[in-house]
Amino acid sequence: MLSISKITSNPTVDYAAEELKKYLRMMMPDGGEISIRYAPDATDGFRLGLMQDFGLDVSDAKNPELDDILYLDTTAEGGIVAGDNPRSVLLAVYELLRRNGCRWFFPGVDGEYIPIRPFHGVRYRHKPSCRYRGPCAEGTHSQQVVLDTIDFIPKVGMNVYMSQFLVPAVFYRRYYETQHKTVEDRTPISNEQVLQWKAQYEAEMSKRGIQFHDVGHGWTAAPFGIDISGAWTPMEEEGLSEDQRSYMAMIDGKRGLFKMRSINTQFCMSNPAARKTVAEYLADYASKHTNVDYLHVWLADSHNNHCECEDCVKKTPSDWYVLLLNDIDDALSAKGLSTRIVFIAYTETTWAPQEETIKNPDRFTCMLAPITRSYTRTLTEGASPELPPYRRNQVELPRDLDTYMAYFEKWKKVWKGANLCYEYHFWKHQMYDLSGIELAKRIFEDVEAYKAHDVDGLIACGSQRSYLPNGFAYYVFARKQFDLSLTFEELMEDYYSHAYGEDWRLFADYLKDLGDAFGFAFMEGEASEDEGISLHYSPARAKRLAEVPAIVERGQELIRTHYVGDHRLKTFSVRLLTYHAEYALRLARVIAMKADGVPADEVKEVFLREVEDYMSEKEPILERYFDYELAMGILKAKIIMETKK
Repeated sequence: MLSISKITSNPTVDYAAEELKKYLRMMMPDGGEISIRYAPDATDGFRLGLMQDFGLDVSDAKNPELDDILYLDTTAEGGIVAGDNPRSVLLAVYELLRRNGCRWFFPGVDGEYIPIRPFHGVRYRHKPSCRYRGPCAEGTHSQQVVLDTIDFIPKVGMNVYMSQFLVPAVFYRRYYETQHKTVEDRTPISNEQVLQWKAQYEAEMSKRGIQFHDVGHGWTAAPFGIDISGAWTPMEEEGLSEDQRSYMAMIDGKRGLFKMRSINTQFCMSNPAARKTVAEYLADYASKHTNVDYLHVWLADSHNNHCECEDCVKKTPSDWYVLLLNDIDDALSAKGLSTRIVFIAYTETTWAPQEETIKNPDRFTCMLAPITRSYTRTLTEGASPELPPYRRNQVELPRDLDTYMAYFEKWKKVWKGANLCYEYHFWKHQMYDLSGIELAKRIFEDVEAYKAHDVDGLIACGSQRSYLPNGFAYYVFARKQFDLSLTFEELMEDYYSHAYGEDWRLFADYLKDLGDAFGFAFMEGEASEDEGISLHYSPARAKRLAEVPAIVERGQELIRTHYVGDHRLKTFSVRLLTYHAEYALRLARVIAMKADGVPADEVKEVFLREVEDYMSEKEPILERYFDYELAMGILKAKIIMETKK
């Protein structure tokens, strides 16, 4: 009988032991019970614990709490399964299972491939290529989607989860209170309910040892008693007090909400009392949420929204930002808190500070957020883009990653600490790639490019339901950061062969042809004939889109002949494509109209009838894999209703 001994006493090691037992039982259903015990002196069976407790070297980890190392030295009957921190022990368990044939391609049991086969030994030691690897909540989601995502993260080698906002209500409300639901189906969600759910998923993160990143936007309004729970929802100014207004950024001689949104409103950062209010509010939050590993301190969303008062104009936003960060460091230190802070190079703070420097770099991590970059290309080797200087409230944000990285290099001249990147592949950009393959290539290239420029990992801002037509792009995001040496071809064969079986290349070719017919660059609005009509005007692309019915017919035949696989994962992966094929067929008709220059109102009418109604009808089937609200909103706003440049 197999046995598992816990060498290290820790809740995450306890969970890792239970996970190893569960999957060993699934792989060998006739193998009988597997015992688990705490036995630090055990010499046989599977022995789980910290590498340090086994006397193993962890000197290549700059910080063993943050940098994962996985260590495996096992036979079929047992051996050492270890990591340099409790989370890494869990990652090592999943890697041991992975090297015995197990795979996880999307959350839930339908995304698992667990073979029935004898177990074999593994010798393996690996330090993942990137320190920060994981998603940030965006789009729309239910609580179950969040819980499933957190369960999924370590199974594919990721180690981070970020919860956005002080009260992350907007993402829940989009799901439970969405407009396409009937009145009877809409469920009001209170802030109190959201905070309870947040506490629940924080506990699930803690159980797995996942790095918890928190908040981001909100610090420019909430400390002054301004409601930010509605996020980007417009609000009325009448309820604001004169005291609250006095702290807000002055633009065009007036202090008030920026475009009626508190989340987009900066505060007057030259005001020492305002900075102190923010710093003390944040320190109070940190003292009550000591389970947060990294507290993100971002300024307001949007751009060209900074204060124009006579004092604020004396420094750049980034200089005032650094002064605020130093104030926050002082407030945290006064409370004896070691909370780590992430600051962000985003919108105006893309431009590096000119005068100020961070006094305590050990507390901070810098995060690049290139939100307006092109996703049709990654970095250009040797590029030297022109860098316009900062001009208050008159900036144009970069349109390519080369320019963003050139600005970031200026940050790195005054900042020598750790860096990561906040990326947007799974936000609107996934909606423009009907194959999922083009996006996966971009992610693959981006991970390599960022790592080469001292960016130690990515947090993905995007939907947690990014698995239609499949989860290949998400898989590349996870696995490439875990092991930079993997090739794109290795990742594709690994995913597609498990998901679709021996004919996987036929499925890959079908999806590639489908994506090529739509054209990723065209869908992104970067490859049209324009003529002053629309970013998506292109009769040539309309002709390519006319090929979609034939491509889909070929795909549907492939689906029919593989409709029942020899494993649930294969069956389910193929059946997801049945809905994707119908979606692509309908969307192609609509996008072809747009490409032919049909007026937006007419295109919208067909879109609502052909695409939105179909996907709404199928949402109960697809809701764990496809973010209906996010997708329909983006397609309508960015393509269907878009008119001229």
